[in-house]
Amino acid sequence: MTDRKDDTTPLLKPMQDQDRRGFMRTAAKFGFTTAVVAAGAGTLGKPAAAQTRAEEQERQKVAKYTMTIGTAYKIGTTRSYPIMQLNLKENIQNLTNGQVYVKLAPGGSLGVGTKLVEKVQANTIQAAQHSLSNFAPFAPAVDLINLPYWCGENQRFVNLVTSGVWDQEVNSRVRAKGFKPLFYFCIDPRTAAKRRGLSDEPFRTPADLQGIKFRVPGSKILQQFYRLLGANPTPVAWGETPSAIKQGVADALDPAVEALYAFGFKDILSWVTFNRSVPDSQVYSCNLEWFNGLPKDVQEGIDFASEVTFQQNLAQVPASRAFAMAEMAKAGVKFHSLTKDEYAAWVEAAGQQRKEWDEWKVQLGGSIATFDKLYEAANTQSKYIVHDV
Repeated sequence: MTDRKDDTTPLLKPMQDQDRRGFMRTAAKFGFTTAVVAAGAGTLGKPAAAQTRAEEQERQKVAKYTMTIGTAYKIGTTRSYPIMQLNLKENIQNLTNGQVYVKLAPGGSLGVGTKLVEKVQANTIQAAQHSLSNFAPFAPAVDLINLPYWCGENQRFVNLVTSGVWDQEVNSRVRAKGFKPLFYFCIDPRTAAKRRGLSDEPFRTPADLQGIKFRVPGSKILQQFYRLLGANPTPVAWGETPSAIKQGVADALDPAVEALYAFGFKDILSWVTFNRSVPDSQVYSCNLEWFNGLPKDVQEGIDFASEVTFQQNLAQVPASRAFAMAEMAKAGVKFHSLTKDEYAAWVEAAGQQRKEWDEWKVQLGGSIATFDKLYEAANTQSKYIVHDV
């Protein structure tokens, strides 16, 4: 994903007071990990929490290795944002036959964004979830996905990141930096979301963006993209974005609909347009040296668990999207899917085929020829199927 929204503490929907008290009581009595797992299972404050604690203690006791995985999202977010962190924990533990105990650190408790990436690289923690934008400073080649209109749709993104070309041209560079990508996972394509108070019409074509103050992070790619569309790129730190949208400092922003809901924008937006420009994607990365130091059977178990969780993520995407859209619709947000002609206008105005993007293709991929191979991979159906917007 292009946005660096997880560079700052996520604006996660707060727990209800009752849930928060239950979490704190369970954490105080049984420990943080038990509270996390119990929250995901819906057993906070219940006798079942004691059973969860006993299971966690037994798993940790018999495991030969502990794998700490840091994430920016609270447990339960998968309902509206398919991050799959509890799935990954269970799958790794089960598919390594209990040899690995996974200690989750959710909700930014160990940092978010680049801070998590740094900790993985240093082996302070063994793995983490983060955006591809926050991965890019450590492995710049992954930033190729942020060029507009070549892998924005879910299926093209999945085709790309599971291809041999991606592994050869991109993952090889990621590994050279000390990381092992466990799996890249889908959220949904980016959107063009309009604040309340502007005209009550969606963004249909680039002409509708003329002069619009479009919130962007510090991404030169995004800034160039919105300039090509005729908008006025307006850099705003992610933590300041809700107030900037409310106050009219910015008129629009572009996360996937699941992220818009997860970060609390449902009450300040009027329309969300599915313009499918760039994938709003994430990755679970692992410290390569730590992984390589594990026995072969444990490595194979973690790889299999990553594959299983990836497929669970693909299946979860439409359900998470539907929940997010339903909740946003209750708040009055409306949605627009581009017609074929409208979509063509966006591609013509700012798509990857324009010469303005050639220097990025060379800078990030090494050559135009390399990008062309990746483009072909994105348009070649893989063995995986994922629902698109």
